[in-house]
Amino acid sequence: MSSRKKELTLSEKIVSRTELLLTKRKRRKLIKKEKQKRKNPILDWLDAILSAVFIVLLINQYLLQAYLIPSQSMIPSLLIGDRIFVNKLIYGPELIPGQIKLPGLRQPKRGEVIIFENPTYLSKGPVIEILQRIIYMVTLTMVDIDKDEYGRPRHHFLIKRAIGMPGDRIRMREGNVEIMVPGSERWMKEAELQKQLGLQYPVRREFQPEEYPYFREAGKGIALLNEGLEIGKDTRDSISRYFVISGESTGSPNFSQQALVDNIYIWKWMYRVEYEINPSDRMSGENWRILEKGQYIPDKRIFPMGDNRDDSRDARYFGPVSMKKILGKASFRFWPLTRFGKIR
Repeated sequence: MSSRKKELTLSEKIVSRTELLLTKRKRRKLIKKEKQKRKNPILDWLDAILSAVFIVLLINQYLLQAYLIPSQSMIPSLLIGDRIFVNKLIYGPELIPGQIKLPGLRQPKRGEVIIFENPTYLSKGPVIEILQRIIYMVTLTMVDIDKDEYGRPRHHFLIKRAIGMPGDRIRMREGNVEIMVPGSERWMKEAELQKQLGLQYPVRREFQPEEYPYFREAGKGIALLNEGLEIGKDTRDSISRYFVISGESTGSPNFSQQALVDNIYIWKWMYRVEYEINPSDRMSGENWRILEKGQYIPDKRIFPMGDNRDDSRDARYFGPVSMKKILGKASFRFWPLTRFGKIR
């Protein structure tokens, strides 16, 4: 009898505690509900907006980032105004914008379209940089507060194709890419390497082969003028063909304004002539050797280039890019809808 009484008492205690717990839980819900009723609608909307912004930031920072194509350097693959999503997870996202990079799933591969930090970008400071990135991400590329003195967006990020990989040697021959891969002693044209590796991506050229003799003469002429030497009429005509000439009364050309021209090829011949005139000019000699013999791509670096080869400022100008600065892989285009699809 005593044992039965103890059992009932224990059961009653369990029931009592359960009821108490449920009562407290119900009371908390009622209190929360009453608070929601008394809450200012504006604050309620603000709370919802901030929550949405936070979610968008997380997705943009660690998974997919929206990006607007600002130039024609990737024509025909990407056009000005295309809006794309970049896969941030694949190569490893940054812990916070502009800071520590997390490990990725793999390294970039040859032929992939990548987005990376512009090596020539001049930061306005970490606070402004982070703020700009947040606004850019939250508005899905609609608002960019990072502009120059003329109101044009400053290119903090660049999007190009991974052409040269670690261990490659890469050089330009009249605007065409040639690559010597590790373990080989033979230069391969880009089209041949594409075929060998099963890669398919377009390359657009603006200049014709018959234009390159003029580029060569222009480069030689600039070098001679820089050394205070006379140049012939044909050489001056070659320069005039691709540069805006001013100061005709003094006969001195102004090279600050340039027409569309293969600067790399012109620089190659300019450096060569400067070195021939003055063999002690080691800088010109080294620059000429790099452009003539090819540039080596060190470990953990990539040589990105635009598909629109004659209208792209890429690694030919600022050198190979560190993999730590590569932020993601161009995944697919979401706008305009007529061009919606995967990026190859």
